[in-house]
Amino acid sequence: MDAEVVALLLVRAVLGVTMIAHGVNHWVGGGRIDGTARWFSGLGLRHGRVQAWASVVTEIGAGALLVIGFLTPLACAAVISVMLVAGILAHRPNGFFVFKEGYEYVLVLAVVSLALALLGPGNWSVDDAAGIVLDGWAGGGVALGVAAVATAGLLATFWRPEPKTVEQQV
Repeated sequence: MDAEVVALLLVRAVLGVTMIAHGVNHWVGGGRIDGTARWFSGLGLRHGRVQAWASVVTEIGAGALLVIGFLTPLACAAVISVMLVAGILAHRPNGFFVFKEGYEYVLVLAVVSLALALLGPGNWSVDDAAGIVLDGWAGGGVALGVAAVATAGLLATFWRPEPKTVEQQV
């Protein structure tokens, strides 16, 4: 048994299950979809309910694709995009460290996703079984390019933060 194959399976499985858990939590955890919608709206995203459902579908869908290793660069792109949005809107103002609600955790998930797109899903994947080979610079380029376009598109279309008041600027 090749260590690289097992390592890629472990990374895909843990990252995929983590993303599925994020999506399920946005859907049925805590404040459910309505609470998630209010949270997204509070971050300055218009149509919070649409954003909430989009995050649920994206996170669960990307997670499932990662677990089985299918369309891996696109699944990685989805994770990178979700983490970019979270990092920019929710975590960046808080600095680096996760214990201060910073962007440390979302950065790690995004970089692991990019590394996975570069390395490919490994031999124990649907991509491998189907003969889908998109790894190396091409896989990383697809993941990063699609993520950048998706993130920029979402922010340009839906992000409209409230202007800061004079008290908030001081």
